[in-house]
Amino acid sequence: MPSASSSALPYVAGSAIADDTASRLVRAAIEVFTEKGYDGAGVAEIARRAGLTTGAIYSRFTGKAELLSAAIGASGLGELDRLFAQEDYRGRVTDLLATVGSHLLDPDPGSNRALLLEAFTAARRDPEVASVLRTHLAMRANQLAQLIDRSKADGLVDAGLDTAAVVHFAHAVGLGFVLFSAVDAEQPDPAAWEHLLGHLIESVVSPDNGAAATDPPVLSSSSHSSDPDHHLGARS
Repeated sequence: MPSASSSALPYVAGSAIADDTASRLVRAAIEVFTEKGYDGAGVAEIARRAGLTTGAIYSRFTGKAELLSAAIGASGLGELDRLFAQEDYRGRVTDLLATVGSHLLDPDPGSNRALLLEAFTAARRDPEVASVLRTHLAMRANQLAQLIDRSKADGLVDAGLDTAAVVHFAHAVGLGFVLFSAVDAEQPDPAAWEHLLGHLIESVVSPDNGAAATDPPVLSSSSHSSDPDHHLGARS
């Protein structure tokens, strides 16, 4: 089973401790998994794309599933990591949800919804891939849950709401957009989407927090990042 604390995490894009060989393998894996699916992707092809041998893969990863874990981490979690770390969002989960939600209609080119879709498809048949996805989802869920609980303690979010239910809803919305993108489904009008988001987010505000309830979440395009991904499930 892939370890979220071992070889996968050091190769996430932007990591200061990434090694060039591993980064090349992860980039090649993203390409091959996206093009051929998890089942159709072979380690030999991934190594060839990276200009390396299969030995380079097995000296850094336990196998294809752990390489998939690193690929998902590298292509899908960048912006969420930055948002969770920003002071402006600490204790204000409503602003975080507004920013991430507004990006769902306009993901960065660096986001790789196709890779995530291929991973979920493979997970139906491969328990190891399912374990990889559960690990990533659990990690994102834990971060969001901690932020929600802090917001409850600060009186921003309604304490009567179940944290796990809010997290699950956020994941469901984000992953739903992964499915929509697979069939190139028509998107809602951006203004109408942000209007709906504002109402949904306002509904989680604590009834005792009148100031927060009258201060709508910021959904401006200036909050967009040029770095990879914003989906709630995976970038949640």
